[in-house]
Amino acid sequence: MPLSVLVLNGPNLNLLGTRQPEVYGTTTLADIERDCRAKGQALGLDVEFRHSNSEGELVDLIHDARGRHAGLILNAGAYTHTSIALMDAISSVELPTVEVHLSNIHRREPFRHHSYIAKVALGQICGFGAFGYLMALEALAHHLRSPA
Repeated sequence: MPLSVLVLNGPNLNLLGTRQPEVYGTTTLADIERDCRAKGQALGLDVEFRHSNSEGELVDLIHDARGRHAGLILNAGAYTHTSIALMDAISSVELPTVEVHLSNIHRREPFRHHSYIAKVALGQICGFGAFGYLMALEALAHHLRSPA
């Protein structure tokens, strides 16, 4: 039976493809979802793909992932830099989490250099555009299948 992974996307990611293409590229969220599902299938993972612009809904989705998914891939968007609530939700559900960002947040404005999510994530992938999601799936699959 395949392991299930939740790929969760935060605010403004629904605008990918048209929002600041010089920063985020022209790939849409639908393109990323398609590619993640194909990569997940190749890795033997069931992929659920969700998006919300609401911090509270993202917290609820993380809570709901407990007992349903083996791991989480999260692009929290701007909430990365502000949300203790998301950090606490990840810590509370104790799911292995990989943080993803399309742009290299460490090369951008100073306020983007800090991530609350990084404190509770297995690791962070940033700066590789949409390919970062596929890297995150590989990393999470490897982690989930590695002996404890």
